[in-house]
Amino acid sequence: MTPIMQQPFEFTYENLPEVLHRAVEALPVANPQFVITNEKLAEHIGISPVWLKSDAALQALSGNAPAIAMAYAGHQFGHFVPSLGDGRAKLIGEVIGPDHIRRDLHLKGSGRTFYSRGGDGRATLGAMLREYIVSEAMAAYGIPTTRALAVVATGEKVPRERLEQGAVLTRIARSHVRVGTFQYLAARGEDDALRALVDYEVARNFAGAPAGPERFIWFLKQVIARQAQLIAQWMCVGFIHGVMNTDNMSVCGETIDYGPCAFMDAFHPQKVFSSIDQNGRYAWDKQPVMALWNLTRLAEAMLTLFDVDRDKAIALAEAELQKFMPAFETAFETGMARKLGLQICDGEFIAITLQALADGNADFTNFFSTLTTGADVTSFFVNADICIEWLAAWRAHGVIDGALMRAANPIFTPRNHRIEQAIVAANAGDLQPLHRLLKVLAQPFEQHPDEAELALPPTAEEEVTQTFCGT
Repeated sequence: MTPIMQQPFEFTYENLPEVLHRAVEALPVANPQFVITNEKLAEHIGISPVWLKSDAALQALSGNAPAIAMAYAGHQFGHFVPSLGDGRAKLIGEVIGPDHIRRDLHLKGSGRTFYSRGGDGRATLGAMLREYIVSEAMAAYGIPTTRALAVVATGEKVPRERLEQGAVLTRIARSHVRVGTFQYLAARGEDDALRALVDYEVARNFAGAPAGPERFIWFLKQVIARQAQLIAQWMCVGFIHGVMNTDNMSVCGETIDYGPCAFMDAFHPQKVFSSIDQNGRYAWDKQPVMALWNLTRLAEAMLTLFDVDRDKAIALAEAELQKFMPAFETAFETGMARKLGLQICDGEFIAITLQALADGNADFTNFFSTLTTGADVTSFFVNADICIEWLAAWRAHGVIDGALMRAANPIFTPRNHRIEQAIVAANAGDLQPLHRLLKVLAQPFEQHPDEAELALPPTAEEEVTQTFCGT
């Protein structure tokens, strides 16, 4: 790939077998304008903040540059689609930051590609701002995630239920390789490409791999361990991904593809927001089960690499997959113990706590942030007697560590109604609500007295009950 003006990008993914990608021509848009840029992130990953504000950057990040679209397959709500790929996205290059980590620059909403399958390849401003807001909040929580470098308004209208403003998001990730990428190759019997893909991912994101064939089962083991940690972290902040298809699971362990995602206000373990998740497949409490289901699909795609004897390959894979749930449970219990200020907390007490919150229709974030301050939490329970009983059981677990709680319990989350308010305002040309929300989400564990209302749950009129993917 040719370097784009002042900011040279590397490009290693195109060195992988051609079955994994297709070239995409530049697709200029009518009138690109920056809506928001992330200078701090740019500096962190090795991109010049000066370049980021330039016309060259505007052209590159609006899609006016050659690139490649990545191929992958995927199980979408349990149904296998053998060919998906970047239908409205493209990879424009890679940068190596001061931390020596290689990261992709990936555009969403940049236009049609070989994999578009009839779609328009574009994205709406609202959907791209939602991803910007939520991914930056996740980064501030310390949860592995893709990041948002910029949103560019295209000056064009995108037809959805109505005409909406078009936009392109620049997404930053350690990798855009998904479970579905492996499925794509396995469905085509591309064993050599599978090996090459594993070696590429290992070299980029998985240090310490053994030499020889053992590296393949070792890679699966690492992916399983990272996903167990990631899903536990999601659940500890009340996050619901909303569309955990295999093409939306990054093998490097980052949260990817913020479509109909949401953070819970009132807690309920079966909470679903996604408008397309009619049966609750990806509800809050189903996320570990579905992560294991996705990982099982990854193992199936890699079976030929584990051993030439299929039965032996299956046994090797099953042995690793069986480690997921114990690893998840340990990570979740550890995370919940921290939220409660405890060094150790048994699963039974966590279950009792969550059931009490569900019975009381309690706001998930505000319960834990209120508990952290030592303020009265009676209102979060069905009645005072249940609260008194719970508090006694909590204190009986040992010394409460306030510092542990303050580091584990955000005061601010990107609540659905606040995101919607910021999007509506941005569509009308007012970016103040967006910047106000991003300000508190950049330091979500800190008190922001002037912005305290952003921590409040929605009123009945403000509540958002459904979220959408934006395609």
